Amino acid sequence: MALNNPAFDNPAFKEQRPGLTPPAAPGMQTASAQHAGVDVASQAQLEGMYAAPAAGARETSRMTVEDTVVKTLGLFAILLATAVVGWVWTLSPVTRDNPAPTMMPWIIGALGGFVLAMVVTFTSRKKVRPGLIFGYAAFEGLFVGGISAYFEFIWQGIVMQATLATLAVVGVTLALFASGKVRASAKATKIFMIAMLGYLVFSLLNVGLMLFGVIPSGMMFGLHSATIANIPLGLIIGVLVVIMAAYSLVLDFDNIQRGVRNGAPRQYGWVGAFGIMVTVVWLYVEILRIIAILRGNN
Repeated sequence: MALNNPAFDNPAFKEQRPGLTPPAAPGMQTASAQHAGVDVASQAQLEGMYAAPAAGARETSRMTVEDTVVKTLGLFAILLATAVVGWVWTLSPVTRDNPAPTMMPWIIGALGGFVLAMVVTFTSRKKVRPGLIFGYAAFEGLFVGGISAYFEFIWQGIVMQATLATLAVVGVTLALFASGKVRASAKATKIFMIAMLGYLVFSLLNVGLMLFGVIPSGMMFGLHSATIANIPLGLIIGVLVVIMAAYSLVLDFDNIQRGVRNGAPRQYGWVGAFGIMVTVVWLYVEILRIIAILRGNN
């Protein structure tokens, strides 16, 4: 996840504490007074500079919000392109004689995306490699397209529902962050970390039980399909995970904001875009599973 991504441990993303400004020497004060009378030519030149467009990421080689947004949109364009491939591939074997879709794009995309995500996360502290991030976006697209087609084959209309719900969560989170009503805090982040570790352990346990046949094959989502007081466990956990993913987005936005404020190199815009993509894909998959459980065919 995007939380505490080691790539964001670069000093450029840390809060900078300004030092004390030394008192100006008498000679400096005199020079300042002399330069107060700027001539007409210099004044005209300054006015021309102020009227010129603000320097962007290309001119300053520094990270900006606008440049990070462009990079994020570029990564999602790659994801959508390979998602189409994953969708078509998943449904390609479906015929009258063979009504089952294939899970190969789903599996290949998940494994490839996981490996590249780990590489990007633990190497970006020293050097950002956009090529690896592009590869991650491509594999994630294959995964998203594959799993979406597979779920759509079973529950028609579920992909549109999950997509709209994901966009709603991302939009509300972004609006609240931009308005200043939601901010990352040390206490909330600590709670988030504990919850993330707990969810990771639960997920690994669930996968292990399913692989070794401990959980009946009829329970498609494993422990998520179990019920407590007639309420699906996956629904309870899913709501909590969506909240966690929303807070993870807040952390992504906060990391980008701090990187821009501290003058991080332009290349770290790719790290910010990568973090957002990881979180949004996670959010979409969780919402997809919640809706599937709600529709009762698990």
